Amino acid sequence: MSERSESVLKAIAAKGVVEVDGTVKGASAYRAGKEMFAHAARVMKDAGWRLVAEWAIDESAFNRGFCVFAAYCLGGEYLVIRTEIPRDEAHFQSLTRYFPAAFRFERQIRSLMGLIPTGHPDLRPWIAHEDWPEDAYPLRKDFDGTKPMGRASGEYQWIKAEGEGVFEVAVGPVHAGIIEPGHFRFQSVGENILNLETRFGYVHKGIEKRFEALGWIEAVKLSGRVSGDTTVAHSSAFCMAAETASGIKPAERASFIRAIMMERERIANHLGDIGAICNDTAFAFLHYQFSILREKVLRTNKEVFGHRLMMDSVCLGGVVRDIPVKGVDLMLEEARAIMEEFERLVRIYEDNPSLEDRLYSTGVLSPETAKAIGAVGFVARSSGQHIDVRKDSPFSPYDSHAPVVPVLSSGDVHARAWVRVEEVRESFRLMRELIAALPAGPLTAQWNPPSPGASGFSVVEGWRGEVVYWVECGPNGFINRCMIRDASSVNWLAIEQAIHGNIVPDFPLCNKSFNQSYSGHDL
Repeated sequence: MSERSESVLKAIAAKGVVEVDGTVKGASAYRAGKEMFAHAARVMKDAGWRLVAEWAIDESAFNRGFCVFAAYCLGGEYLVIRTEIPRDEAHFQSLTRYFPAAFRFERQIRSLMGLIPTGHPDLRPWIAHEDWPEDAYPLRKDFDGTKPMGRASGEYQWIKAEGEGVFEVAVGPVHAGIIEPGHFRFQSVGENILNLETRFGYVHKGIEKRFEALGWIEAVKLSGRVSGDTTVAHSSAFCMAAETASGIKPAERASFIRAIMMERERIANHLGDIGAICNDTAFAFLHYQFSILREKVLRTNKEVFGHRLMMDSVCLGGVVRDIPVKGVDLMLEEARAIMEEFERLVRIYEDNPSLEDRLYSTGVLSPETAKAIGAVGFVARSSGQHIDVRKDSPFSPYDSHAPVVPVLSSGDVHARAWVRVEEVRESFRLMRELIAALPAGPLTAQWNPPSPGASGFSVVEGWRGEVVYWVECGPNGFINRCMIRDASSVNWLAIEQAIHGNIVPDFPLCNKSFNQSYSGHDL
């Protein structure tokens, strides 16, 4: 236990008993009484910790009630606090007064598990839509996910702004582009945006519920489909959580290959995003050119790993496919050729005054706001937050091959684009370094399921940011609960804050500069 963990635990324990939770592996974990849950959050907040995730489980399979968990982070150290909720007292203390990130975590717990966060300022449903029956809580064990859900009638109560000249602009959930559905409701005066409220859940697939009906091997495939553009990061995070719960260390060569694939996933998505940001300023030329570079990366992925997005390449204990000598040569040559063209395009990007006019000072997310809402990934690093799992909480091989993490503080669209530029450069450098250091050895370690009641916690730095998994083994040896927290779950809050004071026509540009996942959020 570190000094900072010991310090906050002493402060929490000053008001009650805090016990070590030995069932959780992968993070420091403790049990606290129901009345201590919000007190613990206040202590963590005062000590500078960030709320990473908050979730609930139904423990009826163990003949117990409910549990609510809160995971915190400071300087790469993760700490999980758990409190038990009796089945006949389905409520817990809200953490929103201390952590804005809890705002939607707790609305989701209310919608999917039926536990009421006492003191929460907004108990409207989240993920659950108005046509869900009032007593339908999909993550409870008595909910039958194999049967169609009944339909009710209702209407979502949007936040309203009033005053002379104030009007609403509704965008979505169906959009003109080929993107996922999400609803954006603006209150504006003229073109100036006063407020933006987002609403999701339109692609809610019941993924967390589905995990409970799958074996461990099948669950890996599902994790790779949580968010298709982040398949390597999600499947790696699930496998790491399961491996940690089982006490298994993945094969060393496989860990290197996982990291190489995650860097390639980062490169491909950043290249596509930089081009798309340019496209939203009507600079189609750079959009096409960066799209060509992304396509080259995807084709190399197909050649080396058998799939353009490298789907189903990660397995429990390691990876499915090795990198042949030909694949090494192909990736190294690709890195040389793409970086040469990439730098030429970046110079065009830098020298274009129309891009400068549209990108600078647009969609500003201040460092203070980014920290308050717990933003992660390139969104956080564009707003002055020095956080990256690869350096803060490294696993092999990042513990010996750390990236140089770019950080800017302006928090505007340009910063979010430029952090991507720097990360493309760094990911290519890191990929070459990992290839050069690739150790010999097997691709997998022997997999054994966790013991009943054991759970594993893991984090990886996906291309959007921190991806978090917590998975628990049930008494039957199968998955009792799998909690997923994609980076988008907290970063969508950032978009609502960054758009204030901008004009409605700049929203597509701001939105693209964040490019968060609908699917990764609607779990």
